[in-house]
Amino acid sequence: MRASPQVATLDATHATYLANNGLTGDPGVAVGEAIAALYVPLRRPDSVPPPAPFIGGTGIGEWRPIAPATMMAFVPLADFKPLTLTGPARFRAPPPPELTSARYTTDYSEVKAKGALVNSTRTAEQTEIAHFWSENFAVQWNRAIRAIVDKRVPRIGDRARLFALANLAAADALITSWDSKRFFNLWRPQTAIQEGELDGNPDTAGDLMWVSLITNPSYPDYTSGANCITGAITKLLELYFGRDNIAFDVTSNAPLAVKKTRTYSSFSAAAQAVVNARIYLGIHFRFADTAARKQGQQVAEWVQDHYLLPRANRA
Repeated sequence: MRASPQVATLDATHATYLANNGLTGDPGVAVGEAIAALYVPLRRPDSVPPPAPFIGGTGIGEWRPIAPATMMAFVPLADFKPLTLTGPARFRAPPPPELTSARYTTDYSEVKAKGALVNSTRTAEQTEIAHFWSENFAVQWNRAIRAIVDKRVPRIGDRARLFALANLAAADALITSWDSKRFFNLWRPQTAIQEGELDGNPDTAGDLMWVSLITNPSYPDYTSGANCITGAITKLLELYFGRDNIAFDVTSNAPLAVKKTRTYSSFSAAAQAVVNARIYLGIHFRFADTAARKQGQQVAEWVQDHYLLPRANRA
């Protein structure tokens, strides 16, 4: 059977990624691909047929695709059964602030000033932080965990357990975030600012020409997937090692990141950097970032307490 165009595109992307990162023919990749071939059929969305593309709404405050007009968000993650949680809504975020609230006004003004492509109040360092944290977060955090275990986790069994815990938490955190995205369907800053004169808030001055530093992703704002993943992994690491104040390095392969390695004094410091970075990029309100970080932390605590427990802690 001939592969669909989507599958062929994914296969080509996969091959390109392996080649660009020196992983073509790597035996570890071969093992991973073999496991994925057995595992993927077990993790398909619960809904059959697959859910239709999610295109949001056109009302004030509702997310909708940004140009080109054909761009649509497909949000299947909210339809997946989590690996460890009782359901995608297990840690659904509370509602975002009302468009006329003081919190919305504050965060609107912040991202409008800090996240603009032109005439921004961002410093050069803030722009660099934004680009540093614009990579694929699952890849970037697993790279950071590899560096951490090389220094701090000598036993291979303990390393495997830590990677499993971190990725269980990250996967379910992402599902949790996508559940909130679809449920609340909140517009992204670019749409919000361009339509600021229509939101009923006299303190959110609109700007029809406002554009974010990078293109707003093609799915709703609330909550931030990047911060949900980061919150889950940083909290899991804190729980695993029993403390937050562990210094570690994070590297970035993002093309526009000039400084490729950053050192953080604690896991929470890195998590805060990601909150800030998504605002500097112009793609999230701060409340979407902080709510996501809390969601990720809740998922990590759940995973740590209920899964892959050390032998001595098992009932």
